[in-house]
Amino acid sequence: MSYTVIAIAMVGLALLLDQFILGVKLVKKKVFWTSYGIILPFQLLTNWWLTSRNIVMYGSDSIIGIRVASAPIEDLAFGFALILSVLTIWIYQEKR
Repeated sequence: MSYTVIAIAMVGLALLLDQFILGVKLVKKKVFWTSYGIILPFQLLTNWWLTSRNIVMYGSDSIIGIRVASAPIEDLAFGFALILSVLTIWIYQEKR
């Protein structure tokens, strides 16, 4: 299974968790997109640092080849899924 498939699956799972399983519906809120906008530059900086120095390397057969700040686009998708999942669970737990 490629990193691309895993990243897409994790985005789908995070969206399902947010929209239907826990029902937080965070992606429909401006506060989420503002938070994500704050986090994204730091993710890009970290991804760039790790991949441009070959600390983290990806096999060309595991990614689609599009890179942003030296890291594969899949990293952005996976990071989005991670951030959405953590915030969704956090808000859900806080409401309980």
